[in-house]
Amino acid sequence: MAKASERRAEVVLLRINTPGGLNSSMREIIADVLASPVPVVGYVAPSGAHAASAGTYILYATHIAAMAPGTNIGAATPVQIGGPLPGLPGGTPDKGGKDKKDGDQQSEPKDQSKDQFKDAMTAKVTNDAVAFIRSLAELRGRNADWAEKAVREAATLSANGALQSHAIELVARDQAELLRQLDGREVEVAGGKTQRLATKDAVVEAIDPGWISRFLAVITDPNVAFILLMVGIYGLIFEFMSPGAVAPGVVGAICLLIGLYALNLLPINYAGLALMLVGIVLLTVEAFNPTVVIGLGGIIAFVLGALMLFRVEAPGYHLSWWVIGITAAVFAGFALVVLGSLRRAARAPERVGAQAMRGLPAEVLDWSGSEGHVFAHGERWQARGAETFKPGETVEVANVVDLTLLIRRAPARTGEGGTS
Repeated sequence: MAKASERRAEVVLLRINTPGGLNSSMREIIADVLASPVPVVGYVAPSGAHAASAGTYILYATHIAAMAPGTNIGAATPVQIGGPLPGLPGGTPDKGGKDKKDGDQQSEPKDQSKDQFKDAMTAKVTNDAVAFIRSLAELRGRNADWAEKAVREAATLSANGALQSHAIELVARDQAELLRQLDGREVEVAGGKTQRLATKDAVVEAIDPGWISRFLAVITDPNVAFILLMVGIYGLIFEFMSPGAVAPGVVGAICLLIGLYALNLLPINYAGLALMLVGIVLLTVEAFNPTVVIGLGGIIAFVLGALMLFRVEAPGYHLSWWVIGITAAVFAGFALVVLGSLRRAARAPERVGAQAMRGLPAEVLDWSGSEGHVFAHGERWQARGAETFKPGETVEVANVVDLTLLIRRAPARTGEGGTS
């Protein structure tokens, strides 16, 4: 809309296809529409699209509302996301009264108080939404009664039903037909100025989202944000368990930061996030101290946390069961196999330097007294031993002192009658 104002465009055509969104984002969009000096036309398209929840409010805010056949609007009831409402009273006991022996009698008033508070908050939010959408309907001369019904009863309308109910002004099969129907109509823009539209032969300039907007649209998909978060955690755990790999740590840090940023933009339930983290910790502990119970508890906590992470009542904000199941299985396997292998490797005896040479076979090259040279590990070494050896004889490295191998006779192989 800012570009349209700068270029003195005839009209802004806002194509709408949305299940809804956050109240704060919706109000920002509506504020821009109401303040626009350029007429804004809301068009629910293509066929099969819908302007549900917040989309209905935005459509009602536009100067002219239009829909394509096979589309619908409505279901604008506000829903709570992100967990319980803050400030829920717990029901403090009466200090002046006597303690009750029946626990049910004590909890019943508390539950009633909570229900009353929830009902009051629901009524408050709903009435505010009703007042808002009615004000938009009255501003644009549309059906305010149906708008209220869409909020209170989640009512919906098809394109033809919306036209007959005066919830919209036009029904158009495509953009070209819409522009023909818009031509000659008069609308009142910000400032009270009336403008006649001339769109019959207008040149249409499509303004697509920039790469930043497209990137944000991708990462704020709940499933993508969830996967990024998990990849980040996996990568960092692997890097901490096996320092020096670098790549897992770098990829993990980047994915974790992007995932956390995406979660910051989404309505999340922090109790669900905490449960997921507890599950990850328990599965990591299971890898180092196998008990089965801890691992099972970790999987349960992880799955429950993933289910609670986004409220399913909010349209468009829920995780796929496939994503949850596959991620839980992958993380359980990662914890039990990869982390378990790293743990065993960390506890294994050191096999570098002198430790790596001990027990290796060596071939005697020459020998005199108690010293000589042997060929071991692809190299010629100076060697010492308490016995006398013959050139070509196979011996075993007992130890390494400085750059000299201490050798001994190789143990007899199974099935041989003696030592060589």
